[in-house]
Amino acid sequence: MSEVFGQVNRRRSCSSYRNGDCCFFMQENCADCGAKMRYCTTNYFEKRQDHFACANYRSNTGSCSAHFIRVAVLEDLVWMHMKAIILYVTQYEKHFRAVMEHKLLLSSEEKICASVKRLEQAQRRMGELDRLFIRIYEDNVAGRINDGRFSMISRSYETEQEQLKVEIQTLQQDIEVQERQIENLEQFIQRVHKYNDLDDLTPYALRELVKRVYIETPDKSSGKWRQNIRIFYDLVGFIPLNELMKEETA
Repeated sequence: MSEVFGQVNRRRSCSSYRNGDCCFFMQENCADCGAKMRYCTTNYFEKRQDHFACANYRSNTGSCSAHFIRVAVLEDLVWMHMKAIILYVTQYEKHFRAVMEHKLLLSSEEKICASVKRLEQAQRRMGELDRLFIRIYEDNVAGRINDGRFSMISRSYETEQEQLKVEIQTLQQDIEVQERQIENLEQFIQRVHKYNDLDDLTPYALRELVKRVYIETPDKSSGKWRQNIRIFYDLVGFIPLNELMKEETA
């Protein structure tokens, strides 16, 4: 799937919408134009006409196209994918775990290497700034630089050090998160098993399993309306369902 149109994220239960029918709440931005996505419904709509649309579209007068997805279509697509994932994990848990571990480890290793490299650079720079501060202090005491110059340079060093401290803390947290990927996978599998007998999409199941839903631009090149979505699952990210099923049936 190519360009991502926007995001729909679950933030509240079905009761947030008319008649308690919708499981979704919109993410704030449209990927095409940066505007907010909005949930559209009125008393004049039939339930099947409720939809999500880009806020920048106003009957061809806005800066974005008439891009929308009906709520009923979105719920069907998400439920279809979730149901396939639940069934696959239930039947082929060992294979699912092996494939996802490989995927997550490769992704984590790349991110960890980049984060560790930048962390080492930031820590070295912190040490350099400490040494530089001592040097300018000694120069100030010896009269080689005046008080005004010393004050300006020291403020600059202190500002950079504060920025580096924040960056170092963020990098350390990122590395810790990446190192927990396998633990996250096991937690996701346990959550999936809770829904082996689920017969329909519910807000609670959506909250437990799905983090974001990316809606692509509808494809009408074949003469038929084709709507694709990409689901980012909580704890594990995108799951290559098509590849998994091909491998299992090969």
